[in-house]
Amino acid sequence: MMSARMSTLARLRTDIDRLQGDADGTLSRTALGHAGADAVLQGGLVHGAVHEVFAQGCQSAAATGFVVGLARRVAVRRPLLWVRQDFSALENGALSMHGWRELGLDPRRVVMVYAHDVETALQVTADALACDALGAVVMEIWGETRQFDLVASRKLTLAAREAGVTGLVLRLAAAPSPSTAETRWIVHAARSPPVAPWQAWGAPVFDARLARNRHGPTGHWIMEWNCDECLFRDALFGDAAAHPQPVAAAPADRSHQAGEIAQWRRTG
Repeated sequence: MMSARMSTLARLRTDIDRLQGDADGTLSRTALGHAGADAVLQGGLVHGAVHEVFAQGCQSAAATGFVVGLARRVAVRRPLLWVRQDFSALENGALSMHGWRELGLDPRRVVMVYAHDVETALQVTADALACDALGAVVMEIWGETRQFDLVASRKLTLAAREAGVTGLVLRLAAAPSPSTAETRWIVHAARSPPVAPWQAWGAPVFDARLARNRHGPTGHWIMEWNCDECLFRDALFGDAAAHPQPVAAAPADRSHQAGEIAQWRRTG
């Protein structure tokens, strides 16, 4: 009886060590490229762990783009498996392979799996996380669901830790709940900094709040995704750093503008 108890206790301690991780500072991490976020994350996103991304309000496109950036940083040139609940596809439409290419993620390295319901998505994701040939696994599920509880979250975390594969859980139309996730992000779209006309609409910019961090403090940043270098960076630079919020236009009758405005009116 005592031997069985000691065996159970040892197994539980092993599971706890896997969940806690980084006790000896040996966990592998991938830098996001954003200096502030990487500093808070002690070097970057932890491999072999589960990270959650929640869309704030009706911001599924922004949250999806943010997850694509994280997956691109973590997976690098290894295959990415994306598990998508069918109802999420009905609500948000098909994912654009052309859009992924624009963001720097090679569609040829992405394997899409469509799951009929949350239970199927959880099972497929757990199996995929056990495959160390993958660079990352994304699970996209829609709405509040009792199936994705603390037990299911722990199962995904243990599978990710065992194989060293990073899991990214994309939650749309859902509120955060208790889980074993390494980090939890709340994301919505942010205003892009001013750019030259030839740059069209500029790079994607995210308002990203790190609401949970198992190994350090949380944080809140405006992060721009650099599609060419495939990394995040601070979006507030130049004039945007001085004026992070939209400002009203200066009156046209100021003394230093009156002559210029008058010339525009004469020539117009």
